[in-house]
Amino acid sequence: MDGLSSGLVACLVPFGIGAGFLLLLILSSIKQINQYERGILFEMGRYKTIVDPGWRIVIPILQSMVIVDVRTKTVDLQNQETMTKDNVSIQIGVVLYYRIAEAMKSVLNVEDSRFATSQLAETTMRSVVGEVDLNELLGHRDKVAQRIQQIIAQVVTEWGIEIQAVELKDVVLPSDMKRTMAKQAEAEREKISVVTKSEGEVQAAENLANAAKVISTAPGALHLRTLSAINDISSDQSNTIVFAIPLEILRAFERFGKSGLGTADAETENTKKTT
Repeated sequence: MDGLSSGLVACLVPFGIGAGFLLLLILSSIKQINQYERGILFEMGRYKTIVDPGWRIVIPILQSMVIVDVRTKTVDLQNQETMTKDNVSIQIGVVLYYRIAEAMKSVLNVEDSRFATSQLAETTMRSVVGEVDLNELLGHRDKVAQRIQQIIAQVVTEWGIEIQAVELKDVVLPSDMKRTMAKQAEAEREKISVVTKSEGEVQAAENLANAAKVISTAPGALHLRTLSAINDISSDQSNTIVFAIPLEILRAFERFGKSGLGTADAETENTKKTT
């Protein structure tokens, strides 16, 4: 019996080892593909098919699989120094959003899709910025970003990549350029202020001229305006009022003086004649 048991154990040990090795081989052949991933299956080095999410068995040695993440990715190009069309050196930040639309092309047509996309975005950004001047770059960022996106999209389509958006995050100007632009803006504001003030003076002069014409043609209008001004001033007791005699009164005194002087001269002449 002991010999039989020993022989049975000796037969089962290789079988158990083989079964364990087979189980380990099966487990190692199972590949899990998540919902946000796609699998590229190769058989004997050749592309076979695209594998959807789930558990898949990949036969060792004969088959291999490359898993591709199809979620939206971000390429952040910070503080890229470049030159505008009018020879102004600036630092610009660009953010690129893209996703892999065709997993097969992203593996077969390009070695590293993320690195290739970031390098293409950097060179394209420098090229597009070099075609516009500083004022256009600052005033029309959306157009510049759209131009960058169009150029990149034409190239990465062959890589199975879809460009979703390109944004110019910030534009850093040299300190001396900032001071120059601040002076220019200040001069523009001062020019607008001077023009507005001069236009106001012209309108005020026209209104005063019209008012003077109305007052000169209406009898007693100047007297009423004087009384109105005195009434406005008298509301504040801290003001000192200097009463202005209307011009009509002064002219009346002047006429009265002339007529009185003429009468006195006539009486003196009559006295001389009588004597």
